[in-house]
Amino acid sequence: MQLSIRGLAIAASLLWGGAILCVGLTDLASPSYGMNFLQTVSSVYPWFHASRTFGDVLIGTIDGLVDGAVAGCLFGWLYNFFASSLGKV
Repeated sequence: MQLSIRGLAIAASLLWGGAILCVGLTDLASPSYGMNFLQTVSSVYPWFHASRTFGDVLIGTIDGLVDGAVAGCLFGWLYNFFASSLGKV
């Protein structure tokens, strides 16, 4: 069975970008919510800062969308590669 690389990239992109968006927006409403998560994310993405502004939430969301898409593509490609090579044995 082959995975759809495009479908997996879109799903992973929406999940990871959506998670950053939801936590970021909730943090804007309640300052103590998700601060450790946002600080961890800001240590990974160079343009995102956990400074509690709407602009930073959007930048983090875009970073998450791109990162999720790349991770989904890589995972789908690796899965298809190993599934096809192990299936021939």
